[in-house]
Amino acid sequence: MNRRLLTILLVAFIIAAVCTLLIAHLVRNQSAGKQPVTTLVVAAKADIKLGTILSGDNITTLGITGTLPKGVILEKDMKSVIGRGVVADLYEGEPLIESRLAAPGSGGGLAPAIPLGMRACAVKVDEVVGVSGFVTPGMRVDVLISGTPPGQTNNTQGTEARTLLQNIQVLSAGTDITKDKEGKAKPVQVVNLLVTPEQAETLSLASNQVTIRLVLRNPLDTTVTPVAGTATANLFGGPTIAPTQAKRATVAKRVAPQAFVVEVFNGSKQSQEKFASPGGRQ
Repeated sequence: MNRRLLTILLVAFIIAAVCTLLIAHLVRNQSAGKQPVTTLVVAAKADIKLGTILSGDNITTLGITGTLPKGVILEKDMKSVIGRGVVADLYEGEPLIESRLAAPGSGGGLAPAIPLGMRACAVKVDEVVGVSGFVTPGMRVDVLISGTPPGQTNNTQGTEARTLLQNIQVLSAGTDITKDKEGKAKPVQVVNLLVTPEQAETLSLASNQVTIRLVLRNPLDTTVTPVAGTATANLFGGPTIAPTQAKRATVAKRVAPQAFVVEVFNGSKQSQEKFASPGGRQ
């Protein structure tokens, strides 16, 4: 074979090999650039209830690809979450967020979940009062009371119902064990409401005087609407009963008796005489 032809074929083979290597390198770099970075973060190993103290047994690591959620805790900071309380329910596989954990050293339980300036007020309810178990942490409720107003001995309206508080956040809901009059243990539904100090006083007084009922509302509906309240008498289709008012005393007007005028003619003289009507009647 011609030596010149061999040289040309060899050069062509080398050029083809170099081009193949360059193309393969470019494709590999593009593929590597398209792959998102995976970051290991701390997550819940199982469902974790509000107030639980975190430990190595209930947390794990989870790989997140792409943009990380705001406030997420990285794997390198796992030791910093051990011993901190949970201020909201966490679910299995959910990444741990700083805002859902209590401050370091504040412990567990319900107290770390209470914002500054607010109070947690416990209300004992039954399944019906608690909206049949649908009142869960984070929900919004209205507090209704029903009873007889004090000082109304001759109450004709019957039991009255009024809206005491509106748009109140449920902090926690669960079951407590109390004892009845015979000393036997019985479960009692307890709902903790997040209220201001003034609302806590009102709610505490109402829980000992009247019947309390919780009314579930849409979490997006934060409007506080004035409600006049109602009474038992208004449930039977009659006119709305207004508050009892004192009757005004009616004083009869005294009418002056009517007088009669009589003209008297005596010759050329004329005179008038006045006489009152008999019995003073008109």
